Amino acid sequence: MTKYSTIVPVYNEEKTLAELYRRVSAVMDRLDGPVELILINDGSRDRTLPILRDLHEKDPRICYLSFARNFGHQIAVTAGLNFARGQVVIILDADLQDPPELIPDLIEKWRQGYQVVYAQRTQRRQEGWFKRFMAYAFYRILNRLADIDIPTDTGDFCLMDRQVVDILNAMPERNRYLRGLRAWVGFAQTSIPFERDPRFAGEVKYTFRKSLALAINGLVSFSKVPLRISTYVGLLSAFMALVMAALVLYWRLSEIRSPLTGYATIAIAIFFLGAVQLVSIGILGEYIGRIYEEVKGRPLYTLAEVGGFSPSSRS
Repeated sequence: MTKYSTIVPVYNEEKTLAELYRRVSAVMDRLDGPVELILINDGSRDRTLPILRDLHEKDPRICYLSFARNFGHQIAVTAGLNFARGQVVIILDADLQDPPELIPDLIEKWRQGYQVVYAQRTQRRQEGWFKRFMAYAFYRILNRLADIDIPTDTGDFCLMDRQVVDILNAMPERNRYLRGLRAWVGFAQTSIPFERDPRFAGEVKYTFRKSLALAINGLVSFSKVPLRISTYVGLLSAFMALVMAALVLYWRLSEIRSPLTGYATIAIAIFFLGAVQLVSIGILGEYIGRIYEEVKGRPLYTLAEVGGFSPSSRS
């Protein structure tokens, strides 16, 4: 029976896979039980899939899943969780910014009784100030607005007990923000601080657009505050409109020349109210879009190729 499963989603990572395998296998060799390394090919367009096949032939501990197209990082991790057979499951990024050498420290915390152990970044090496600032701001805004306590400065790099993984696999959600779901399930959780390394090789996969989409997904998935904000802004706009109406009526009756007359005032009021309405509709659309995705009931992903798993391996 497998004791440790390590999940690594990969997308166009042909330049990092050899080093990833070297470092992860060195860690796996030191663990005290049967291990498996699950690599999920998220629709890569380079030589990632042939390399995964070669690694599987070379080392039977290597298992791989290959998507029929790109479904995204969170879905790739979800597929790994569905297929993982270990009593302990570790999630790791392929770019080696999250050091595999930290895995024994995560396992030690698990032995102490913690069922979720997440790596918490204390420093981001060789990342621009804008990205660091945006990440810092996002995690703290999310923590303030979310209905649950989502730890700040944590990514998907973590360890989870089998009990936690089974609960996550039973969740039917499609727009998955795993670090939020990980916090939502509860259980005994703790953190290990670490300094995040620069990417080993290749191009950054999480562009600003993808990072923004993930941030919006996390916020919408775990907070109703944006809906309330649109309501509050609407109420504030209505109050301002009543104040303006009262002022216009007062100046019309008391003064010949009113300071609130003319095209500019009307245009400003129209643009302001229009902006409030469009923002509110946009916020509402984000929530309705998620409802639409949920009710369609399509599978989260489609697999083109599976290596190292028997037909009954899936959780």
